Amino acid sequence: MPVHYSISLPDPSAARGSDPRLSFTANGADTFAEQLQEALRTPVLFERWRATQEEPDDVDPHWGVTDPEATVSGRQSDLRIDLVAITRIPGDVLKQRLRWLAGNHWELRDVR
Repeated sequence: MPVHYSISLPDPSAARGSDPRLSFTANGADTFAEQLQEALRTPVLFERWRATQEEPDDVDPHWGVTDPEATVSGRQSDLRIDLVAITRIPGDVLKQRLRWLAGNHWELRDVR
């Protein structure tokens, strides 16, 4: 059963991961949503991250799980961006993807 994650980017301009090869490049709500949706639906972000590891073949495949049916919507709310991700991806994997994309500049607001 899909889980709904409510995520906030309080300062969208700071929502960048520490590695530019993995980080959000978005500026608007729709683009942030598209980039997160791609990170959940496809293995592209995971494969980019895995390639940066000393022993890529030793990486736990759990971190590469995808959900081709994941959806993410975004909206601007004052200065922040609010995202709603609906996915079957486990919470620990979703949080790791957000860390790659946004660093520590995101907040998980609600899970249902």
